[in-house]
Amino acid sequence: MRKGLNIVLVLTLASLVALAPAYTLVSMAATYPTTVSGNVIKIGMPISLSGKFATEGHQALCGVIATIMWINDHGGVNVNGKTYKLQLIYYDDASSANNEPSIVQKLITQDHVNFLLAPYSSGLTSAAAPIAEQYHVIMLSHGGASNAIFQKGYHYLVQILSPASEYFTGALEIIKQYIPDAKIAFIYANDKFASSVVQYAEQKAKQMGLDVVYSKAYEVGTSDFSTFISAAKAAGANVLLGGGHFADGKALVKQAHDLGWHLKFIAILVAPAEPAFYQQLDDIANGVAYPSQWEPGVKYSPQLAKQMGLEWFGPTVQEWISYFNKAQSEVSICKGIGTPSYHAAEAGAAVLFLVKAIESAGTLDNAKVRQAMNNIDIMTFFGRLKIDPKTGLQIGHKMVVAQWQNGKRVVVWPPEVAQAKPLIAPPNWWPSTATTSTASMSSTSASATTSSTTSTSSVTSSTTTKKTSKAVLWGSIIVIIIVIIVGVWLAVRK
Repeated sequence: MRKGLNIVLVLTLASLVALAPAYTLVSMAATYPTTVSGNVIKIGMPISLSGKFATEGHQALCGVIATIMWINDHGGVNVNGKTYKLQLIYYDDASSANNEPSIVQKLITQDHVNFLLAPYSSGLTSAAAPIAEQYHVIMLSHGGASNAIFQKGYHYLVQILSPASEYFTGALEIIKQYIPDAKIAFIYANDKFASSVVQYAEQKAKQMGLDVVYSKAYEVGTSDFSTFISAAKAAGANVLLGGGHFADGKALVKQAHDLGWHLKFIAILVAPAEPAFYQQLDDIANGVAYPSQWEPGVKYSPQLAKQMGLEWFGPTVQEWISYFNKAQSEVSICKGIGTPSYHAAEAGAAVLFLVKAIESAGTLDNAKVRQAMNNIDIMTFFGRLKIDPKTGLQIGHKMVVAQWQNGKRVVVWPPEVAQAKPLIAPPNWWPSTATTSTASMSSTSASATTSSTTSTSSVTSSTTTKKTSKAVLWGSIIVIIIVIIVGVWLAVRK
């Protein structure tokens, strides 16, 4: 009998081991620095290191690491005369909102972090915020721009980046000044962030007297944008605003170009801010603009802070970029990222704002640190930081518009901080003559067809993969049940 039962256990365990890869588990915790001597302030962070937000997530993580490096190298945090070093504890949330509650709860109850940084994106921040609020732990939002998040009455959620309502303001001002015959198309992701951005942008466009001829949201995960592009072209649109995140924004731009859409101005959310956008699209990227929270060429400085009557806090722009490069050379997960995007800067600035609040409060008590945040009005390498005391919404920071020109990202708006004028009707988006040859049109059509076929194939492959995974999962479960039944039957016979 015992021998039979042992067989059952062995076979069952073997089956479970075989089945294990079918499950997706939350990653193990990682820390930076790995060890800290003396007093330590622990900051917890769920962040996307895999999945659809991995590009932005890696930038954000390394921006935080760069700032922690600078803080720890410059005396740490002074808390009522006692010095503390910072340590980051983070988990890969796999770009899934479903993982946020468990990760945040684990950071608070098991890792015993003192404060939290939100995950990247509005959707993931929305999923994480209720848990932080439940435990009365401050969570600094560096990647959740949706205004709606800050209309839910959270007290412990504080925003660092400019809200979604401000994202396309600069682009609309450019259009108003430079393109009198503008006909705008909005093609954007149907998620919390992009939908919120476009909602406010459409309202402002109408207030400014601009002509919006097409507006349509695409579902998250869309890879074929030909239907949206064709409809917008048919409506006479010569300006494109939209996108959502990196993968979809890049695909939208490429397909718009491949389908021969001759645009006078293009501004896309998130994607063009990443160095990988130009690396992957090359000349197509030239002329594509984007609303940016920060650019390496911004001119924030202690001198500007003094002129504005503000306190300067933290490293200068060049010092911070130097530490970002240091992180790339010393921290394996940051290697090869390249130039910091605004996703890195806004996350790094969140750490500075937190440190300033801790030192102002003279304590690690979350309620008192949150109260101190209401009175902070500082200038950092990221720009001005000041929140609305009632909602935690960011009201001090101002956005810029950047554009790819000749393979470089340059600030083109507002004029007082611009490095160059906006490029209107970029030549790489327009034919060299007014008439397009039949051969050229055939080539474009073939390219579009290939793109559409590839996208359809990709979707079909993805669907097939999911079905196969489910079949493997259920097949494994059935095998386990059969093994148990046979094992028990053998045991009983013995």
